[in-house]
Amino acid sequence: MTPREIVSELDRYIVGQHDAKRAVAIALRNRWRRQNVAPDLRDEIAPKNILMIGPTGVGKTEIARRLAKLAQAPFIKVEASRYTEVGYVGRDVESMIRDLAEISVKMVREEERSRVKVKARENAEERLLDLLFPPPAKARRPAAVTAEGHLETPVGDSHRDTREKLRKLLAQGHLNDREVEIEVTANATPMVEVFTPQGMEEMGFNMKDLMSQIMPKKTHHRKVKIPEALELLTQEEAARLVDMDAVAHEAIQRAEQSGIVFIDEIDKIAGREAGRGPDVSREGVQRDLLPIVEGSTVNTKYGAIRTDHILFVASGAFHTSKPSDLIPEFQGRFPIRVELKALAREDFIRILTEPENSLTRQYIALMATEGLRLRFTDDAVDALAAIAAQVNERTENIGARRLHTVLERLLEEISFSAPELGDHDLVIDADYVHGHLDPILKDEDLSRYIL
Repeated sequence: MTPREIVSELDRYIVGQHDAKRAVAIALRNRWRRQNVAPDLRDEIAPKNILMIGPTGVGKTEIARRLAKLAQAPFIKVEASRYTEVGYVGRDVESMIRDLAEISVKMVREEERSRVKVKARENAEERLLDLLFPPPAKARRPAAVTAEGHLETPVGDSHRDTREKLRKLLAQGHLNDREVEIEVTANATPMVEVFTPQGMEEMGFNMKDLMSQIMPKKTHHRKVKIPEALELLTQEEAARLVDMDAVAHEAIQRAEQSGIVFIDEIDKIAGREAGRGPDVSREGVQRDLLPIVEGSTVNTKYGAIRTDHILFVASGAFHTSKPSDLIPEFQGRFPIRVELKALAREDFIRILTEPENSLTRQYIALMATEGLRLRFTDDAVDALAAIAAQVNERTENIGARRLHTVLERLLEEISFSAPELGDHDLVIDADYVHGHLDPILKDEDLSRYIL
């Protein structure tokens, strides 16, 4: 996709923040450009990491998440405040790359299972037909002519005809009510909890994987309906057809070349050393993050991952700190700075109406499941946007997340009573909004806790 097409796609879900969208669109397009340059120069082109600066609830995380979906790339979101310097209580920063590898393996495995789905379905169908109509114990005999001159039908042909009839009945759904007994592989991992020091959680996971490989596979029999049996057998056959070594190799390549790591709350680690010693959850984390962002090798259970070409997107509100509080080396690894603007009333109106996954459409779809036809008028949307903006100004500005709180409070009674209302039309207008929210809004102390 061209940068313009990427921005256009992001516009379907995120309102405003044009500068941030342009920055991530260029970063994504640069990956395609890098793959098409000469091999000797390709490894020298490093990704241009992005630092997003802006208050909470303005779309920083959503931009990165949608970007990863567009790129069909391994994507992980982490909070910088969860990590501490190596050797102290907390998670090791390298664990984010191991988590990215897990996500990449899962993504490639699902793609491979989709690729072999037809073959797996055929194999599962054959196994199911064997359960419904087991093959004869005797070996097939060739066709023979009797003494009277009649052709003797072999047992195999008769069995084949019956099997084909069953196949047709299975495809037409006439056997869906029947039950069969299938053999299911149980979880071979023993119910043992492996305790490891904090920051070394991966060691515990690896020990569990090792024990699951050593322990023998356990199976048990279940009686299930034909559709469920076919689905279980299809999954089992798909797992057999997928080459996990090839999956791991492809996943490592994909994580290295197109992985995206979104580090949220980067402002929480923007601080200098404490007066009496190092602040291990701030500058220590920056020092540990630096080699990963610059380019290093991280060992995972699927193989070593080079982080040289992983795209890092960091974000933070920077209310009590500023980007220059980060250590200079760390600042230099995020050359693209984007400032996201706080959302105003006009933005809230667009958020409630324009995106394909807007909150009003979500609530309309939810109530439609109960037979309730909900409709929001334009003046109701204006009123909701004005109330959300007013509460953000009065209390804490949490951006678009305020709309979730306001709408949930507005529709609480409707959501509770929807099953009893049944087939019904309900219009939400400005009077309805003010009637339900103004009493809370007037009580400033109450609105601090409810809205």
